[in-house]
Amino acid sequence: MPKRVDHRERREAIAHALWRVVEQQGWPRATMREVAREADVSLGQLQHYFSSRTAMLTFAMEFAAEQTSARVARGLTGLDQPPHPRDVLRVVLTEMLPLHPDARATSRMNAAYVLEALHDPELREVAGVGLREGREMVERLIREAIADGQIPVDRDPAIETDLILSLTGFTPLLELGVIQPRAALAAIDQQLDRLFSPSS
Repeated sequence: MPKRVDHRERREAIAHALWRVVEQQGWPRATMREVAREADVSLGQLQHYFSSRTAMLTFAMEFAAEQTSARVARGLTGLDQPPHPRDVLRVVLTEMLPLHPDARATSRMNAAYVLEALHDPELREVAGVGLREGREMVERLIREAIADGQIPVDRDPAIETDLILSLTGFTPLLELGVIQPRAALAAIDQQLDRLFSPSS
């Protein structure tokens, strides 16, 4: 009997190959031919799964988001149950920064995706949906913490959400060696301490 091909598994393998090409060579060199070579498949096989570079990038980013969510979920299992919202936010932030190999790969894919989305209306819309959903999740967590008395009631949840998400801006500083991971983590901890401390 011929071996049954798992199409999802093959698409994920191609996505991993795209991640490796982007991480090692940069997005401009991530052509379909180069990704096919990295994935050890023919260009024709790759085109069977992805009709275009944009389709390949979109799937790779969706898969990267799933992997980030899975890392966050694993991080949350190590916390007290139910976890304190401060600890949840710290796990979310640290998994969005390039602080270890898996996070670096997804972070670089995200950077490539955003740059491409700036010039592609379809990608821009898809990227915007994902980012808005992520922001809504953070704001919902902050609003719940305010309601539970863990964050002072005079804090503006929308502004606090934006301040928390602005910490992901450490990504290029980390990637280019401008700051070290310990500095980014110290800033995250200080911002979270300020958010959850009683108003003076």
